Amino acid sequence: MREQEQLEEDLKLVVCSAAASAKKFVGTGEKEAGDQAAVDAMRRAFEQAKMDAVVRVGEGEKDEAPMLYVGEKLGNGGGLKLDIAVDPVEGTSLMAAGKPNAIAVVAATERNGFWSAGSAYYMKKIVVGPTAKRAVDITKSTEENLKAIAQATGKKTEDLVVYVLDKPRHVELRKEIEACGATVDLHPEGDVIGSVLALMPDSEVDALMGIGGAPEAVITAAAVLALGGDMQGQLAPQHKEEREALLKDGKDLSQVLYLHDLVKADWAVFAAAGVTAGVLLDQPKETTTEEILVDCLVIGPESGKIHSELYSYSPINTNGAQ
Repeated sequence: MREQEQLEEDLKLVVCSAAASAKKFVGTGEKEAGDQAAVDAMRRAFEQAKMDAVVRVGEGEKDEAPMLYVGEKLGNGGGLKLDIAVDPVEGTSLMAAGKPNAIAVVAATERNGFWSAGSAYYMKKIVVGPTAKRAVDITKSTEENLKAIAQATGKKTEDLVVYVLDKPRHVELRKEIEACGATVDLHPEGDVIGSVLALMPDSEVDALMGIGGAPEAVITAAAVLALGGDMQGQLAPQHKEEREALLKDGKDLSQVLYLHDLVKADWAVFAAAGVTAGVLLDQPKETTTEEILVDCLVIGPESGKIHSELYSYSPINTNGAQ
């Protein structure tokens, strides 16, 4: 098996392990316990992986969650030298409440290829698919960007659907989108899912807009690169402490971060697995043979398309099989 194919298989096992392990905490209210189970499962799966990897983007401290920490070494030391970005459960609150769209997600690229989030927790983002590539400009108004997306995709502005997180900080953004006649697709969490939906040609979502996690932006960028979409971001600290830390680090808050800033390499792999049922992936399902069927997808650098499958995962020996 070629190194890239092996990498895709290894990352598939990583996300499916995390999703299957978090399954028993769905709807229990045990947010931290579910996240810890996913973290532990990811570590065990990475131990089997033929790679020499370093965590560049890990679990964020803003959730006070257990971490696969930045700088942690993963893999058995052989194979490709990689940067890894992980979120063992994106949407821990969704998982704990048993609500849709919680996923386990991981991305990889060559060593030193991922942007380091550092002290940044939040980022303003705009993500579009290949047909709107180079059409958007995050420094322009919502109206200007929606008109540009409509022109690039051959749609009317009123026909556009924009994925937005349901947060108080987005009240004005929602008004701006609705004033243009476009539809706001509102979700409580999950800007990685929203970004992937914006990239998929058969999805109703045309773009993601708004402020989400800065670490998640790196994971998102891997999918954007693999699928030929476009993405821009700007640091958007939401608290005084975050702003002060970024300024102390010498960060320019007005700087536009382009796709090539977030992923400096020319390839990346993105993998995700469903923890709860949602618009992108289904929840894990138990079988009569002690295995768990996990709905997952992998976006690889060579295929340039989404490969989706049900993965049969065995909790006993962590060896999955298609």
